[in-house]
Amino acid sequence: MATKGRRKQAAEAPAEKDKGRYHHGDLRQALVDAAVALIAEEGFGALTLREVARRAGVTHAAPYRHFADKEALLEAVAHEGFRAMAREMRERMAPMTGPLERLYAAGEAYVLFAVLHPPHFRVMFGPHFTRPMSSPPEPEGEQGAFTLLVSTIEAAQAAGLLREGESRPLTLTAWSLVHGLASLFVDRQLGESPQGVEAAEALARVQTRLLVEGLRPPARG
Repeated sequence: MATKGRRKQAAEAPAEKDKGRYHHGDLRQALVDAAVALIAEEGFGALTLREVARRAGVTHAAPYRHFADKEALLEAVAHEGFRAMAREMRERMAPMTGPLERLYAAGEAYVLFAVLHPPHFRVMFGPHFTRPMSSPPEPEGEQGAFTLLVSTIEAAQAAGLLREGESRPLTLTAWSLVHGLASLFVDRQLGESPQGVEAAEALARVQTRLLVEGLRPPARG
């Protein structure tokens, strides 16, 4: 019986050790936060579950309670990013009443999200997954980023403000432009152009308006 008791105590020891070292109250979120910080500071090459656990202040086995492997952790980071992007788009679009103004706001929010959250953005769209990533869960009644863009473009089409036809080509055109601009900012590929939130916002404003001009209905001769 004494041996059995010692074995039980040994089996419980890692959990008790984590409990003593860990005070955040949400281990899964703390691991996601640690992964984001590690990517921001040292890049993807430094990302391991062991290092994430060390930063979170838990044993190296603790992450496996929530994540089967590093890719599962990255998926959680990506899901967090997609939810945050959609939330920021909704917030920026909320005061706007016209469909074109809402479309401008959506594009600006997309670029600003990337500038403010580059680790999330890189995980969301980078080549880090060997298996298909699952769709991020959305709160009931709230649209994701891509759905927001589609519905906004379709509303502008219905109002006669954008060219007629299937909405998907217009949506992909709009997404390609704002995603390309966001990537250029995140990867610092704009040469001597100003960087930072204000510069990103100003350039996104110009680019989204140029985009809409190209998507307007052709002039009737």
